[in-house]
Amino acid sequence: MTRFDLTARQVALVKDTVAKDCNGDEFSLFMEVARAKGLDPFLGQIIPMVFSKDNAAKRKLTIIISRDGQRVIAQRCGDYRPASKPPEYERDKDLISPLNPQGIVSATVYLWKQDQKSGEWYEVAGQAFWEEFAPVSDEWVYDQEAGKRKPTGKKVLDSSGNWCRMPRLMIAKCAEMQALRAGWPEQFTGLYDEAEMDRAKVLDMSATEIVEHDRQESRLKAVGAKDAITVTWGDNWTLENVPLGQFADRALEFVKNEPAEKVAKWRDANREPLREFWARNPGDALEVKKALEAKIAGNHVLMAG
Repeated sequence: MTRFDLTARQVALVKDTVAKDCNGDEFSLFMEVARAKGLDPFLGQIIPMVFSKDNAAKRKLTIIISRDGQRVIAQRCGDYRPASKPPEYERDKDLISPLNPQGIVSATVYLWKQDQKSGEWYEVAGQAFWEEFAPVSDEWVYDQEAGKRKPTGKKVLDSSGNWCRMPRLMIAKCAEMQALRAGWPEQFTGLYDEAEMDRAKVLDMSATEIVEHDRQESRLKAVGAKDAITVTWGDNWTLENVPLGQFADRALEFVKNEPAEKVAKWRDANREPLREFWARNPGDALEVKKALEAKIAGNHVLMAG
């Protein structure tokens, strides 16, 4: 490597430990990148991550550079200085939920880069949004009757890593990598921090697929479906994208003003949207659930009388 050499035995050890998921070609590529970047796989500075290992058509190797590895590369550039102030966080208390424990909207990190001509230092910003990087996925449970796992319709924040325990640190790591790619593209383009790939791991998506997924999310947001619940109100069974923040009020108004029979049909027709609302906003969803049950139960009492 550029900073150290590995013996044949050490290379074999890397293949059997750090890169055990790699096939022959993937391992060769990983070692070439490690040599080119002068990073030590034994120190965890560079890590291979293989997606869709059991699907040859989708199988994809992504090279992960740990925070230590990132700073090693950056220091060698000669025109890098680390951040001189802590990350800046944008928060929204209305977003606090099991999917976002601290209501983080985004984190911004400012690194320093030196202008080669003037010698002056200027800030390079990197911003990462929680909704784009947090490892949120569908919740699955084992169905005893079916004998297999099934989705519950809820979303969960992956608890196997640090996103639940240290959410600010994780989103800040994503922001720092964004800044490194912005300021030093030759050194960091095509490389990823492990925190950036946590979402990919829970979704079993490659880096390329994550980019396309985010584009799809943006398209949904543009047409009003990204932060909305798609529901029918029973009028000709047409669908409407109701903004998440308005859904509880609209639903409660509907339950209050419509007859119980229509409310019951509405509930049955919108079971999946109601499950989605419960997963994304359990507090307001509980109020809607109580109102639905009270309205429908009251109708049953009248019919029995």
